[in-house]
Amino acid sequence: MSQQLAEVETLFLHEARSDYTVVANRDGKRVLRGRLELKETSAGPRPGKFRVIRDGEDHPRQPDEFVDLARAAGRIRISEQTSPENRARLKEMLDGYQLEATAVRTCRRCASDGRYGPITSEDAIDHNGELICRDCARRELERELSYKGEFTGAAEERLEELLYESGDLDRIVSLLQGGLDPDLTKYDEVSANVDDVSPVRTEDLDLHPDLSSHLQGRFEELLPVQSLSVRNGLLDGDDQLVVSATATGKTLVGELTGIDRALKGDGKLLFLVPLVALANQKHEDFEDRYGDLLDVSIRVGSSRVNDDGNRFDPNADVIVGTYEGIDHALRTGKDLGDVGTVVIDEVHTLKEGERGHRLDGLISRLKYYSEDRMETHAGYDGTQFVYLSATVGNPEWLAEKLRATLIEYEERPVPIERHVTFADSREKAQIADKLVKREFDTKSSKGYRGQTIIFTNSRRRCHEISRKLRYDSAPYHAGLDYGRRKKVERQFGNQDLSAVVTTAALAAGVDFPASQVIFDSLAMGIEWLSVQEFSQMLGRAGRPDYHDRGRVYLLVEPDGVYHGSMDRTEDEVAFTLLKGEMEDVATHYDETAAAEETLANVVVAGKKAKRLNDRMIGEVPTKHALGKLLEWNFIDGFEPTPLGRGVTRHFLAPDEAFFILDSVRKGTDPYDIVADLERRDDEE
Repeated sequence: MSQQLAEVETLFLHEARSDYTVVANRDGKRVLRGRLELKETSAGPRPGKFRVIRDGEDHPRQPDEFVDLARAAGRIRISEQTSPENRARLKEMLDGYQLEATAVRTCRRCASDGRYGPITSEDAIDHNGELICRDCARRELERELSYKGEFTGAAEERLEELLYESGDLDRIVSLLQGGLDPDLTKYDEVSANVDDVSPVRTEDLDLHPDLSSHLQGRFEELLPVQSLSVRNGLLDGDDQLVVSATATGKTLVGELTGIDRALKGDGKLLFLVPLVALANQKHEDFEDRYGDLLDVSIRVGSSRVNDDGNRFDPNADVIVGTYEGIDHALRTGKDLGDVGTVVIDEVHTLKEGERGHRLDGLISRLKYYSEDRMETHAGYDGTQFVYLSATVGNPEWLAEKLRATLIEYEERPVPIERHVTFADSREKAQIADKLVKREFDTKSSKGYRGQTIIFTNSRRRCHEISRKLRYDSAPYHAGLDYGRRKKVERQFGNQDLSAVVTTAALAAGVDFPASQVIFDSLAMGIEWLSVQEFSQMLGRAGRPDYHDRGRVYLLVEPDGVYHGSMDRTEDEVAFTLLKGEMEDVATHYDETAAAEETLANVVVAGKKAKRLNDRMIGEVPTKHALGKLLEWNFIDGFEPTPLGRGVTRHFLAPDEAFFILDSVRKGTDPYDIVADLERRDDEE
């Protein structure tokens, strides 16, 4: 007891039924807990019984020991929850020993548990109609979280931060149960940022008369990124890397020079995109805008079973195609004619696994095609390359590697609110339904209803969510036929749909003027989104001609994973993405990728394949790759073997080629081979 007396900093007294709780603290920690009963004497109330509680048992002490404890205390506090009459009795008792006490607001839960928990209006937390301390609120929050699954440190920190900011535990619990209090779900706001760029007037552009007339009929001035591009040599034929946010007008940069050069007889325009859905939309856009001036065709990838990719017009003035569609034409020796302009949309695809090295190789092969044609066709002046992206972490480096002028415009046309809420997979569709309804029931100052894009990680989930939305909506993914996708695009554009539910197809740039983006999942397939992909997708929220602001909601499942190979949970990924910096765009080559691109370059350029390898973005181990191609009988010297031609024609990786050869030797049915290949792709 003497040691405890020496250590007492605060003595706390609190009414507890027929007696009083006694707590002695030192440095914020409890050093003694006890019970005190008062007795009435001729001198007034005095200590009657004093018991110290240790290990759950009462240990009687002399009443005078309480007096010694009180005298040793630096300060004495009485809880405001103690009734006024009992507060008066305690103060009268202490006055008898010339001791002063102050009534303070404390946490009732702490007091009931024998702890001293002072609270103020600044730090008290409201819960079930009473004010409790932060420690008790945090413990109660942890109990609620235990019902929802395991939360990572980042998610817990976010919820604690919201708890302390709001001072209301009930609101946080509501959030965990699917509540959508915008003051709590809001993580931050990306402000609108419009740089001051003097616009170029369309009437001042040196364009073909037909294009000039068409352009002036659409608008009087170019947007800032377009103006910057024109001032930095776009219409002089300079190669450019244009990096600017979604909805800032990048596409027109490629159109301006490509259509102009085509009309002036300086070669056709190849406008290349990563996905068939996007190619279809761009083809329709070009047909609508320029179909009366130029022949427009489309070239998309060929099927492993039926080579539909061959049915296109290589003599068209404008060819919209997928990367694979045009690369297939090069790998199979198609004559594309004089190519005046190549526009590579979504050039940040260079950083992706399989598609990245194929785009890297395609760019090199297109440059070779142009150079080779200049040597053999008099009057052909070569190709201008324009690369477009909204998300590049290392634009200067990439522009240098591409030998292009960097046009970078950091603009966000409308502000975007970013929200986070927590829900399990069963609750997510219900929350999405509330958000979609709320958004569609509002109109912007420009008169447009709010519409939503919901991103999820599988085609099946697209249909599942769409069925659960009360307002009209539709799934949209690459598994739908062209006619159905076009119908969805048309309905969304006419504001007949409140939402579309999609996988990666819309993320890559299909133009839906949505005001809200909801992430039902932060995965695409079996992999977590990258910062680039995430930024690209959330950039779909809010269009300056339609909306006053964009909204983005992340529906995060605590401890959620979508495949056993994932080493992080969805709540961990969420805050990494929200805080993340844009990744660098670079292409990396392993043995398989190096062999595939080197083989394609041998097929296209023969002995000049090394030159094509050397100017690719990534470092290609050419000597090693050639050795492997010889070993596998894919090439003979610098000539492809029939096997090698077949492998590169169908974009086969070496292991896929070996699998097919082995299956053929075993007599496996061809359709079973194709099915097995598709299954292998899905597993990867």
